[in-house]
Amino acid sequence: MTLLDTFFNLGVLGDAFPALLRGLINTFLLGVAGIGIGIPIGLVIALLRLYGPKPARYLTVFYIDIFRAAPMLVVLILIYYALPFVGIRLSSWTSAGLAFSIVMAAYSAEIFRSGIEGIPRGQFEAAAALGLPFFVTLRKVVLPQAIRIVIPPMTNNCVSMFKDTSLASTVALPELLKEATDAQALYANPTPLIGAALIYIAFLWPMVRLVNLLEQRFNKEKKR
Repeated sequence: MTLLDTFFNLGVLGDAFPALLRGLINTFLLGVAGIGIGIPIGLVIALLRLYGPKPARYLTVFYIDIFRAAPMLVVLILIYYALPFVGIRLSSWTSAGLAFSIVMAAYSAEIFRSGIEGIPRGQFEAAAALGLPFFVTLRKVVLPQAIRIVIPPMTNNCVSMFKDTSLASTVALPELLKEATDAQALYANPTPLIGAALIYIAFLWPMVRLVNLLEQRFNKEKKR
């Protein structure tokens, strides 16, 4: 067989495309769930780490360190396979969504913390001089500036999250790579894997370019 017949077989790709499309939908929904839940929770964790009582600060540091260090695959396996031993049984979707949200929250918290600490201390002092309460200062002065700082690294983190959804196959969730692997076995041809890779690139490349454009724009604004 030729290279094209082995890796770029259009007939096999056409037959496998419906399965790849189903997997893409699951990948998209799982990624959106993990990001949509993880980022807001990460913001709350970051605020607790910076301004909460001392016990809360220690707990948030522990949470962030553990879930940034633990492999995503291990978190998935513990939630899906270990929790039933203590009487908690979750579906594949719930387990995967929970795992990705937990890890996303840890990374997001660290990004938000870095962004907030990047705001000059004088912003707080100026707001206090104007008589603004602390939480109003956070909401109207600090967070709007911090969000601009964290958009590029947060977008980059979202790209990584969508790629990590491929690990959901370990808990029997048919995401894009799982469907591609099954199609490869069915047709005895690796073309579905190439198709899945091309779909990932087409789906995530605009986000990668967005990160670069935002970084260039913010760098220009800093130089002004």
